[in-house]
Amino acid sequence: MNIKDTIILFDLDGTLIDSTDAIVGCFYNSFDELHYDFKGDDEDIKKEIGYPLDVMYETLGVPKEKISDFVSSYKKRYLTIFKEQTTLLPGAYDAVVEASSFARLGIVTTKTTKFSVELLESYGICKYFEAIIGRQEVTNPKPHSEPILTAKKNLNATSHDKVYMIGDTKLDLIAANEAKVNAIGVLSGYGNKEDLSKYTDKIYLTTLEAIKDLKING
Repeated sequence: MNIKDTIILFDLDGTLIDSTDAIVGCFYNSFDELHYDFKGDDEDIKKEIGYPLDVMYETLGVPKEKISDFVSSYKKRYLTIFKEQTTLLPGAYDAVVEASSFARLGIVTTKTTKFSVELLESYGICKYFEAIIGRQEVTNPKPHSEPILTAKKNLNATSHDKVYMIGDTKLDLIAANEAKVNAIGVLSGYGNKEDLSKYTDKIYLTTLEAIKDLKING
């Protein structure tokens, strides 16, 4: 592969990092702080990871007119714990370094860009990414194509570039298909093979496995 005409875009949560404890904990903290009687459990929260916070809260039953208060509570708490309660997934560091040897890299996430950059810097891999597209960079988050198209624009992608999107949920893959880039699914996060297989036939156990195969076979 030629690094000049290959672009790989990565999702964050469940693809490169594991921030499950931080996310779930911040939801419960906001429920306690704002006296919301949440009837679900951890799994109900986890299966919504990948959607924007406002969408997650609405799905979890919070009234629309109160969602902004819950999002504010979440972010206030997340700011204090997100680094200590987030880890790189096994092989993620090697996957990024390996990918950078044959492609230009970007991040496409619904996480706040500030938090994304700080996490990537703390793991020593931020320098490998030429574009980081977070929630506030777009009007329409994944599964809309806008985040991927924005990343392509920031990377000055041309019609000759081969572009890949690697993610762990159907949101990543739907967005990839809508943006007409190559969709790659990984089973290291919140999606399952049955769901992912509806949107791509390229599914791997880990991101590192996906990158190794991509380097060899394209």
